[in-house]
Amino acid sequence: MTPRLSLGLPVYNGQEYLAESLDALLGQSFEDFELVISDNASTDDTEEICRTYAAKDSRIRYIRLPENIGAGPNHNFVFAESRGELFKWASHDDLYGRDLLLRCVQALDERPDMILAHCWNAIIDEHGTVTQPFDYTLRTDSPHAPTRFRSLLLEPGGDDFYGVIRSDVLRKVKPHDSYHHADRTFVAEITLHGPFYQVPELLYFRRDHPTRAERANPTLRKRCANLDPKRADKLRHPMVRLLGEYVLGFVGAIQRAPLSAKDRRECYRHLFDWLTARARPGSGERIEDRPPVEFAGFDLDAVVPGRVR
Repeated sequence: MTPRLSLGLPVYNGQEYLAESLDALLGQSFEDFELVISDNASTDDTEEICRTYAAKDSRIRYIRLPENIGAGPNHNFVFAESRGELFKWASHDDLYGRDLLLRCVQALDERPDMILAHCWNAIIDEHGTVTQPFDYTLRTDSPHAPTRFRSLLLEPGGDDFYGVIRSDVLRKVKPHDSYHHADRTFVAEITLHGPFYQVPELLYFRRDHPTRAERANPTLRKRCANLDPKRADKLRHPMVRLLGEYVLGFVGAIQRAPLSAKDRRECYRHLFDWLTARARPGSGERIEDRPPVEFAGFDLDAVVPGRVR
């Protein structure tokens, strides 16, 4: 029987946190899903961990790639292998509240106009301590496409890439690329197809740790090469190309989206405003770089399945 929801988990050398994330996913209160794991030719114990879990849970489909194709193509691969009418990317080092999938699926069932549903989320450290809750102020729930697009461009916050998305919408947008901030243009194109819904419950926990891809690859070049090894070639992929494709990614998203001529022009104006704003100090702030805050009274162990107190 075809599952209602597909989870795609691309992974490379994720042994440190993988088992904890798998416990959180497999312990979800919503059970009608498949978990497609694509191992990007890991050299640590990732394969052994995945095969152990796959042997115990038939919902897991484990695929080991013969070579490292990069994080970008691997994300596209797990979606291509999925079968569900709904899809969600999962990260090997993040944690998930037991009702995350249930609340997101319910939200999409109750709101046919919404194309993506996610939950309130927070940053956790390598020990699983909440260090920075998100304050989601983006207007991605607006029925007006240019408003959603502008909000994603100019306002901080949100992690909608990891929401539950309607698969038919994902098939209409350009696959995830590997230039600088390709994930931002990808989500921006998705939101031009319809509004997002945020479930008002703290159920998604993004782990920030020293070996996370963004931390382990501190330069723009290394981050792009992590997405696709071909980007390491400085001659074929000079810095101006990595940055230029980022801007053109937004242009292409506007061109491809099902917009009226008026909305398209408005999106282009917002893109111009964004280019102007990028020159201002502090425009590149990341939530992970903010000082940790005290988050008393929240019991992560009570929310995430598989956690040992």
